[in-house]
Amino acid sequence: MQVYCVGGAVRDELLGLPVQDRDWVVVGATPQQLLGQGFKPVGKDFPVFLHPKTHEEYALARTERKTAPGYAGFAFHAAPDVTLDEDLARRDLTINAMARSEEGVLIDPYGGQDDLQNHLLRHVSPAFAEDPVRILRLARFAARFADFSVAPETLALMRQMVENGEVDALVAERVWQELARSLMEAMPSRMFETLRTCGALAKLLPELDRLWGVPQRADYHPEIDTGVHVMMVIDMAARLGLSLPARFAALTHDLGKGVTPAHILPRHLGHELKSVELLEPLCERLRVPAECRDVARLVARYHGDMAKIAELRPETKLKILECCDALRRPARFDEVLGACEADDRGRLGFAERPYAPAPLWRQTLAAVQAVDAGAIAKACADPVQISLRIREARIAALKAC
Repeated sequence: MQVYCVGGAVRDELLGLPVQDRDWVVVGATPQQLLGQGFKPVGKDFPVFLHPKTHEEYALARTERKTAPGYAGFAFHAAPDVTLDEDLARRDLTINAMARSEEGVLIDPYGGQDDLQNHLLRHVSPAFAEDPVRILRLARFAARFADFSVAPETLALMRQMVENGEVDALVAERVWQELARSLMEAMPSRMFETLRTCGALAKLLPELDRLWGVPQRADYHPEIDTGVHVMMVIDMAARLGLSLPARFAALTHDLGKGVTPAHILPRHLGHELKSVELLEPLCERLRVPAECRDVARLVARYHGDMAKIAELRPETKLKILECCDALRRPARFDEVLGACEADDRGRLGFAERPYAPAPLWRQTLAAVQAVDAGAIAKACADPVQISLRIREARIAALKAC
């Protein structure tokens, strides 16, 4: 029995990055041998075990064979005669197909170390085409390793997979999982640019894909192209360290611009409401978590108004705070503000400009919070008038601040 550290831990170690988790492959062993050493079984489709002390995952070396369309249509074979090279051959990218022995020897049968040095994302074998999830994973690695490029032959294979309909077999939960992880990477725009280049974005997120080529007013958006703007916005969201709900909101805030009638371009009248309308089916289709959907809905609806706080009447400011439930959920309101800041600064030449509305909105919220609703209710003789009196007091506070 031989044990090897494999995959991301080896890759990150060679890159000089912190190693978060270690995965292990066991060659020349049976499930019974591992069970006899105290390992706990966790795998359903193939033998994976947890180490009795470290609780790290140990998988028996295995091969796999495509049996049906989609990412789940595989048959696995795990046996003592499966070699390490055979196990590594089933992996997605060469940079993830390296191993290190217990003695520290690097095993790299598919050129992963060279591809690391050349900053290249390249598939291990033609078997890459059998699993459409690998398109998403590669795009996520493009977002993580922003200075890596996709090998031309790998990109051609991904295009062929899209044309063959493999992407159509992806389930919503897996698409969202990879999308969410990519949004939290250093440069999330690279995921979407990679998916767009191979044709997968049009299949998975057509509402987003149609934004490229849609013009905006150059005086507001020097970058002009809406798709380019949205990519700048999500990268700004990453730079600002925003939460996943805020980053998803940044991604989807301008969907309505993709359906603006051609005769009014480059203006986008009423695109905020159209963005909300397009957002709803997208969230349902991908089964987006409620907290991400809710923040995205608010940002899509109000990002234009949020930027114009200096022009808004007190009544309008209060209405926006109420719609955002800012009094009860100030942390979520901060997420909305963060996404709106990313929208404002995600424009050509605007990246270093402070988002002036943010302190004004926080001042506005503080003024409303300072109104003692309990005291007003206690002093009001007519219970029917309580909500009206509180509202009047809040508007008066906004006029005074």
